[in-house]
Amino acid sequence: MTHRRRFLKLASTAAAAAAVGPAAERKKIAAVITEYGPDSHADLRIGRLLNGYEFNGQKIEPRLHLVSMYTDQVPPNDLSRPLAAKHGFKICPTVAEALTLGTGKLAVDGVSLIGEHGRYPDNEKGQKLYPRYELYKQVIDVFRLSGRSVPVFFDKHFSYDWTKAKWMYDQHRELGFPLMAGSGQPYAFRKPPLELDLDTPIERAVLYHYGPKESYGFHSLEMLQCMVERRKGGETGLASVQCLEGPEVWRWTSQNAWASRLLDQAVARSGSRKPGTMQDLVKRPLVFLLQYRDGLQAAVYGLDGYLRDAGFAAAIPGKAEIPSTEFWSQPGRPWSHCSGHVYYMEQLLLTGRMPCAVERTLLTTGALAALMDSSYLGNKRIDTPHLAIAYRARKESLFNRGPVPPLAR
Repeated sequence: MTHRRRFLKLASTAAAAAAVGPAAERKKIAAVITEYGPDSHADLRIGRLLNGYEFNGQKIEPRLHLVSMYTDQVPPNDLSRPLAAKHGFKICPTVAEALTLGTGKLAVDGVSLIGEHGRYPDNEKGQKLYPRYELYKQVIDVFRLSGRSVPVFFDKHFSYDWTKAKWMYDQHRELGFPLMAGSGQPYAFRKPPLELDLDTPIERAVLYHYGPKESYGFHSLEMLQCMVERRKGGETGLASVQCLEGPEVWRWTSQNAWASRLLDQAVARSGSRKPGTMQDLVKRPLVFLLQYRDGLQAAVYGLDGYLRDAGFAAAIPGKAEIPSTEFWSQPGRPWSHCSGHVYYMEQLLLTGRMPCAVERTLLTTGALAALMDSSYLGNKRIDTPHLAIAYRARKESLFNRGPVPPLAR
């Protein structure tokens, strides 16, 4: 047996029974969280783990046993302490104790790390300095001390810093634990329910979204990537990226007919457009330009002020019809679009099977960091030889195919 396998071998990644049983019989999960307030990412994910939810039109009862939680910050509207009293899990003062339960060694079957929300500073580039790397490193320290690992769910992108992000991915590869990371939007509803066939020859693609440049820009990149990674030949990585902002967005679009055509087709799917033109209503337009190593060109638009949803369109050689869809998010409680993310989080923690290639999130994390650099450097084009990340998408469609819930726009 190699040193790597001997040093950190999973206790078991065999498929677990999906049937719901008493809490004592379910796999024990530790949650590591930056902040647990109402409608936070922790609330919308751990809350479903505790109470159940609906996915693909079916009610999913709790399948895991949350036994411990560490929160990095405790806001005035904190929910973790009241929920601990209600559900019986332990609030721990450190990440290590949440994973070891005071035994000195790993004592849980899985970890859910949700590093989103909380009072953290921004750097000069406008990146929120969430301590995702620092929290993840403490998880890894417990794995190494214990000589074994368990599956880890990781919400959103790895880090604002590429070096840290690559180290985080490398730990998964070196120590051999199943890892799921990224945005929940690829697992949400689509209207219509579009999934491109594997090996579709995509020539160009556009995605639009709204919201802040970094936090929602990551969701945008993940939505784009979950569609284009299915193209012919599989993913090969990015050659360069560029962030354009302000009037330059419209100038570039007018000079690139393919982008204008695909953007119009994608925006036609939107259920939240305001009357008027995007040029008049979007006060701070931006577009992420992505040049892939295999020749694919893509543009990701930020259209804050014009709409409140996301949509995708692609150009397929030899086809006049442009495939397009809206990524639908429920604009209020119970935020049903989050259910798919939780379903596959549970599947990972139950079975050890990763629902999709975690390289997707490594690529989008690196792309976002480079795009924030581009913005900071005056919208400079950034070559990305370090993002030559190749992988193949799985055949399965993972988005929520259940009925679109109430509160539709």
